[in-house]
Amino acid sequence: MPELPEVETVRRGLEALVVGKTIERVTVTLGRIIRKPDDIEEFKLILQGLTIEEVKRRGKYLLFGVGPYTLVSHLRMEGRYGLYRADEEVEKHTHVIFHFTDGTELRYKDVRQFGTMDVLPREDFSELPGLHELGPEPLDESFTPDVLRKQVHKRRSGKIKALLLDQTFVAGLGNIYVDEVLFVSGIHPEANVTRLTDEQIGKLQRAIVDVLTHSVNLGGSSIKSYVNGYGSEGQMQHELRVYGHEGEPCPVCGTEIVKSRVAGRGTHFCPTCQPQPD
Repeated sequence: MPELPEVETVRRGLEALVVGKTIERVTVTLGRIIRKPDDIEEFKLILQGLTIEEVKRRGKYLLFGVGPYTLVSHLRMEGRYGLYRADEEVEKHTHVIFHFTDGTELRYKDVRQFGTMDVLPREDFSELPGLHELGPEPLDESFTPDVLRKQVHKRRSGKIKALLLDQTFVAGLGNIYVDEVLFVSGIHPEANVTRLTDEQIGKLQRAIVDVLTHSVNLGGSSIKSYVNGYGSEGQMQHELRVYGHEGEPCPVCGTEIVKSRVAGRGTHFCPTCQPQPD
């Protein structure tokens, strides 16, 4: 599943590619991707004739500003966007096409078919379930150690890995970057959140910002099928230090990287750099 760096990379590409383009019509071939409005024809009619004014992001959600509406798009497992000429062949698994007045098309392709789209009035989109409950935005300047500390202190128990995967705690992190962040901060994935010291929370906040920023700068991680808006792969997968490296030596101390299961997810860590909590 694309995580924050991948979605941010897609956002930046789409901002350069489609902002200012006017939607002539919309084609939808898989209706269940569209959640709001309930009527697919209404979805198409709402967007017809409107211009894409901006592309923003909240957590793992893409937010297209289209006239008085916001198109909220979640890529889920394998959703991807690409800009094409109208005369180019439409690939298999292309489920939504935004036809622009300039003869180009923004096509949404989703092999797994888990992605979603919602169109809501701009003043209402932030109340969309899922989006509404998101925690702090980790790449926003307002995300400080104090903010993370307050989030931690709201929780009475739980393993830190499970907490970081919870989108209501911090928005945008997924399995790959949680493993990397915990390694950088030297925290074991099974550490109880109530036992974290202020020093550890500070290291964790810095690690979240640094790892995500570095990944965005590299265009994200192309572990499976992820590509950006231009169809190019990211490069962060070449710099992951623990994720996917089980059985290999830790890049810091040389201890063998271990893979276990925490919070129902495959979890990679260094037992020396991230000691088991007491």
